[in-house]
Amino acid sequence: MTFNCLRGQAAGNRGTHCKVNYMQKFEGLRRPFQPDGDGLLDNIARKGTPERAYNMELFHDAEIREAIIDRFGIDEGLNPNDPDFARKQFLAFHRFLGFDYIYTSPVGQSWPFHDAKTEDSAELSRGERFYLDEHAGPITNWEEFEKYPWPDPHAPEMTSDIEWWNENLPEDMCLLVWDLGHFAEYLTWLFAYETLCYALYDNRDLVRAVSRRLYEYYQVVNERVLQFERVRIIFPSDDMGFKSGTLISPDDTREFMLPGHKMTAEMAHDAGRLCILHSCGNLKDITDDLTDDCKIDGKHSFEDTIEDVRQIKKTYGQKIALIGGVDVDFLCRSDEEAIRKRVRETLDICQEGGGYCLGTGNSVTNYIPLDNYLAMVDEGRLYGG
Repeated sequence: MTFNCLRGQAAGNRGTHCKVNYMQKFEGLRRPFQPDGDGLLDNIARKGTPERAYNMELFHDAEIREAIIDRFGIDEGLNPNDPDFARKQFLAFHRFLGFDYIYTSPVGQSWPFHDAKTEDSAELSRGERFYLDEHAGPITNWEEFEKYPWPDPHAPEMTSDIEWWNENLPEDMCLLVWDLGHFAEYLTWLFAYETLCYALYDNRDLVRAVSRRLYEYYQVVNERVLQFERVRIIFPSDDMGFKSGTLISPDDTREFMLPGHKMTAEMAHDAGRLCILHSCGNLKDITDDLTDDCKIDGKHSFEDTIEDVRQIKKTYGQKIALIGGVDVDFLCRSDEEAIRKRVRETLDICQEGGGYCLGTGNSVTNYIPLDNYLAMVDEGRLYGG
């Protein structure tokens, strides 16, 4: 199978075509793949050692996704004038890489924050990167709390993308919904981190009011998301820590953030679904809260400098599923041989008994060298035949 490596260039530059047999480099990606959404669910639920590796990511940066689609001609045969072209292209991309699910999210959620921006220096650059202003957010006092344009969780358009996938997703895949459950992130971003730290001492009632507003908002969102039969996993994304601990004290985290995650997991379980939490940072002080009180089914986001997923399999990996764990910095700096070795070692340790999905330690960022990411996926495809 030979693909044109210049497919993504402007039409005026397509006169010169560079043909490269990329698939020769990736033996695993040449192998037929049959999605198994039910098998993925059984694996996350730790119902036994799976016969193959399952993949899972928080998301792929658009630049990475577009580069892979162009390199391998994944969308050839699709009609770009089809109103559903983007969704069908998204589906083809995930099936090509060996994913058993499609992820989507509520749409139209507008949360004005105070952003900062800088140049994006990645090889697959998007031009600019945006960051949160950590000094003062849009809510610093009661007047700003009352004036803030809180989004409407009942907005009809919110579930439009979920509705489409619920009707059109192939039967051999399952649907995952993410970009919800931002109980810690939005609390931090609405105040800004510096202001939140002061408010925890000077104005706890305001912190409590914002926290309660987030709880009530996502309670409605969760209910709406879980009404769709094809939604089998909800994936709250909520960074609660940094390298050496939680962003705010463990006790304050338990008061203002964890009740939302407990509510989310309970709603998922009551509906017969799974709940996986993405959260960056060192959460050692609240890990038992997450596993034993909130009762999440899986944890995503692992960084070698905090906790190596191969070690965690022996500890709280005996209670919940572990998602990802091939460190992003490692993927950026290592050669292909080292990456393939790391994948095999991780699967050898983490596959036993189920409860592990192969993936990056965080997300497929646009600064990970493309061939390094593909080597990880390819080795996972080869694992176990």
